Amino acid sequence: MMQGTYYKEWSRVLGREMEFKVYGTAGVPVLALPARGGRFYDWENNGMPDAVASLLNTGKVQLFTADSIDAECLRTGDVSPRRRAELQEKYFCYLTGELAARIRELNGDADAPLWCVGVDTGAVQAVNCRLRRPEVFAGAIGLSGLYDVCRFLGSAEDDLVLRSSPLAALHKNGICDRNVLSKAEENSLLLCVGQGGYEGDALADTQALADTLSEVGFPCHLEVWGGDVSHDWYWWGKEFGMFAERLFG
Repeated sequence: MMQGTYYKEWSRVLGREMEFKVYGTAGVPVLALPARGGRFYDWENNGMPDAVASLLNTGKVQLFTADSIDAECLRTGDVSPRRRAELQEKYFCYLTGELAARIRELNGDADAPLWCVGVDTGAVQAVNCRLRRPEVFAGAIGLSGLYDVCRFLGSAEDDLVLRSSPLAALHKNGICDRNVLSKAEENSLLLCVGQGGYEGDALADTQALADTLSEVGFPCHLEVWGGDVSHDWYWWGKEFGMFAERLFG
């Protein structure tokens, strides 16, 4: 099992220390987001760096696994939906502002395109980074994504919930950069989902997102894998390894 370098640093946006790990020393920087309620170490514990070990060891990819605050904004019933939406927006600002800048600093290559990848609810975080900050993130990979965040945060009539929900935000002006995204290559946004166990919601959400992207003229690449492909880390490792080799190998 590959072991990364551990960091724990203060976030001004979130008002707390945030942890992350780094794998590899050079290459295309890739920000990785965990599954629902997950932590930064879940990627390592489930063998995801090993899935791209050849790319990490040859300096083609550098992986940064971020922590989440899902316990406060997606999984709690004790906090009002508006407060949870506010926390989610702060987390987005942390990822696209503070952490993205820190990744650039640690990577050291100002010209390298910054990518993001996520699984489960981490996929909606990754896709939002690409859609809302295309000047920061050159591309995104969403694996078994749950893109209808209204199931966690409430109605998209709330402006902050709207910003966090790509299924709703894509139809609104001023949230996604249409000029940049409409000219993007298909492989700058990749969506993948299986048809096996526990993939029901992710399959519906992924297809809905692909359809919505098509409706608004934003290119994406969609792959729907077979009935044996379930909602778990084993298959996410297979998918991530294949896409990373295709993009960065």
